[in-house]
Amino acid sequence: MLREAPDDLAAWRAYSDVLLEQDDARGRLIKLELRLAREVRDDEREALQSEIDQLTEAHQESWDAELPEGVTTVARCYGFATKVAVAWSQEAPARIVEARQGRFVTALRIRPGTAAEEADDEYWSDEPDFDEDDMPLPPLPHEAGSLADLDFGGIRELDLSYFRIGDPGAKALAAAASAGRIETLDLRYCGIGDDGAAALATCGNFGIVRRLHFQYNRLTGEGMRALARLERIEELDLRYNQIGADGAQALIEAPFVSSLKRLLLHRQDVSDIGVQKLASASQLPTVLRSFWRSV
Repeated sequence: MLREAPDDLAAWRAYSDVLLEQDDARGRLIKLELRLAREVRDDEREALQSEIDQLTEAHQESWDAELPEGVTTVARCYGFATKVAVAWSQEAPARIVEARQGRFVTALRIRPGTAAEEADDEYWSDEPDFDEDDMPLPPLPHEAGSLADLDFGGIRELDLSYFRIGDPGAKALAAAASAGRIETLDLRYCGIGDDGAAALATCGNFGIVRRLHFQYNRLTGEGMRALARLERIEELDLRYNQIGADGAQALIEAPFVSSLKRLLLHRQDVSDIGVQKLASASQLPTVLRSFWRSV
């Protein structure tokens, strides 16, 4: 229940009693943090925070030990891991299967492995950031085909930022076995172009994505037209992609455009003509349209 509704404070209070009966210190931690979230006197707040810090310091190592080898905690809630990270390797798929069995793990970060990171360091030191057309250079060839073997069932947030998988990796990711519940997809600096974007947008795995971070890839207007197939987008970051005026028009015509709450783009990403299109687009929410009028 709490995995599905993590903001249900009444359920957390009930769960804290269960944990205390099991002599799990996280039961005490829940009660302390819930008290701290209420309006309390400054002196009481300081005492509560001190007790929380001491409790966490005493038990965090044992709590993190519940995770499989090779899996690290990125974010926690009441001491429980909610977002975990795995470095890419041959063992990564199996580790991910184990990691997502955690009681409250709903977010996953897949990082490039050590060899890939070292290769990227060498790559960036020897080559410019952009090609002659002022587009981000393509990524190094990573062995990301095994992404197709992953099952992201139960994961709502998937983060592959800075893992330079390119179009082949995006296509493999699109082919992955998934329950299709991912709402936040972070693909910053992944070297993905139009073909990879089209593969992601047309597969069922990401049909309910609401927050898409796609900055600094190789997207053009054609790729933006592909991403327009994602009908539920509410937050969209497309900075440092040359989608041009065609991409701005595709964005305006996207089925989700009237539901956008956040849109991140630079003038140079869409061109002056694209800015004019966005500024006059009645489909955009008033706040966003007003912003483009001021650019």
